[in-house]
Amino acid sequence: MLTPVFSQSARVYDALCRQKDYATASLRVHEIVQRVAPHASSLLDAGCGTGQHLQHLSKHYRAEGLDLSREMLAVARERCPAIPLHEMSLVDFRLTQRFDVVTCLFGSIGYAVTLDNLQRAVRCMASHLRPRGVLVVEPWISPERFVSGRLVFDSADDPGLKVARMYVTRAEGRVSVFESDYLVATTDGVTHFRERQELGLFTDEEYRMAFSGAGLDVVDSGADLFGYGLYVCVKSDLDIK
Repeated sequence: MLTPVFSQSARVYDALCRQKDYATASLRVHEIVQRVAPHASSLLDAGCGTGQHLQHLSKHYRAEGLDLSREMLAVARERCPAIPLHEMSLVDFRLTQRFDVVTCLFGSIGYAVTLDNLQRAVRCMASHLRPRGVLVVEPWISPERFVSGRLVFDSADDPGLKVARMYVTRAEGRVSVFESDYLVATTDGVTHFRERQELGLFTDEEYRMAFSGAGLDVVDSGADLFGYGLYVCVKSDLDIK
């Protein structure tokens, strides 16, 4: 039976991503931001997940986070109890303040799924930037790089937790689809569940058009964190409504 995305896997997400060096990636983001906007002091992480980036970025900024998954935010609150976290969609969130920096990392922008929602999400994030603020987006895989039919097996083998996740990559049009089967073992027993994730496959041109349409100038696209690339954008002094 399919369950809503991350409703059950949030509790094992960090165990499966333990090999990811969030500390180094976050430091790289900070270095890039300081080069573009050295006086930046506030940051919003849109699609913050379990707070792995926030944990490190909050050392340099007054940080907040948002995510649509209540279960992921529950993990983030345990990790970052002093950081304000908001249960909202990156496509249409509304907060009362603006930030010097907005980040959307680790391919989270792919959850916009459609081109229309990509444009809405970028415009929404841009609207929460102060003039000359910085938007940092780590894109999801582009259509030409996505490989269908790849068999994937991930696992975690901790003393009190064993996890196995398996799926076969596939695309439905311009959407990458992952129907993952999980086996999770704790001292309470073994459970099985399945989750379906859908992430839009957007081209470089589509990202750049979304940035331009939101009044953002791409100032750097040569950096990389986890193999997806990175867009660094600066907001113009004139707001686009």
